[in-house]
Amino acid sequence: MHKLSCYFFLLLPFLYFPLVLSWSQNTQFNQAENYEGSSDLVNLEYHMGPVLASPINLYIIWYGHWNPTHQATIKDFLYSLSSSAPYPSVADWWKTVRLYTDQTGSNITGSISLSGEFYDSRYSHGVYLSRLSMQSIIKTAVASYPRPLPLNPRNGLYLVLTSSDVQVEDFCRAVCGFHYFTFPTIVGITVPYAWIGYSGTQCPGMCAYPFAWPKYSGKPPRSTDGGNNIMRAPNGDAGVDGMISVIAHELAEVSSNPLVNAWYAGDDPTAPTEIADLCLGLYGSGGGGGYVGKVYKDSWGNGYNVNGVKGRRFLVQWVWNPVKKRCFGPNAMD
Repeated sequence: MHKLSCYFFLLLPFLYFPLVLSWSQNTQFNQAENYEGSSDLVNLEYHMGPVLASPINLYIIWYGHWNPTHQATIKDFLYSLSSSAPYPSVADWWKTVRLYTDQTGSNITGSISLSGEFYDSRYSHGVYLSRLSMQSIIKTAVASYPRPLPLNPRNGLYLVLTSSDVQVEDFCRAVCGFHYFTFPTIVGITVPYAWIGYSGTQCPGMCAYPFAWPKYSGKPPRSTDGGNNIMRAPNGDAGVDGMISVIAHELAEVSSNPLVNAWYAGDDPTAPTEIADLCLGLYGSGGGGGYVGKVYKDSWGNGYNVNGVKGRRFLVQWVWNPVKKRCFGPNAMD
């Protein structure tokens, strides 16, 4: 789930879909609380449930019509989670997620393998989807003939990514992504999954900030060179670069709270605040109040905070570090 400097956690009940952990954007500058500095006020607790400690087999479902360039960028980010790259790297960022353990003392895995892809270019469930539709999409992918995705209850994690022409319930209005787990009545077994939508044409100002500007916030502030202060996307597309940060957010939370009974803050288990929710809108030191924090810029002025495979660069939000008791990323200045 996700509360943000523009994002807030939204819980939306369904008839038998009682909880969805979601990442969403609210007002750009009336930021939700974050804790860039060390704080003992955050009551993040472990509730005895599992974390994803076994090596993860990640399965992508590409729903709709996708630009191959965008797909390549997303896959390179996913490859970067377990691959070496110059410091600070995506794998270095994941080391903070790995600090979380289960009741046996086992840490979240550092091994994430892209183990399969399914192309649902025929829009098997239409172009207007409910949140619950994601589970039916997974069911279609694992039951497809002749090349289904494996149904992996041991260490499978399913990532449903919807293209620019697919409208999802509450997408752009209240959420940019969410994670949950499948129901045996729909999929056959319980497996964790996450959904993230491409916002480049529907709502980049809502789900791809800081690479786009929210329409309701008026004109962006001018920079000293007469332009504006909108950050340029490191891979050339605001929608896909913004989507990658949402993917990072959801992967961190589904790994630390896959069945909604592991790591979260708050007394209400139906509305948990998870490890990325605590750091919404923070990408570097000094961030807060709509300012993303100190990040790097390449020679073209593109903003980033971590390096990936093939010379890629990405901007991903920080997550809560349980040792330092503050939001943290490998590009921190302290």
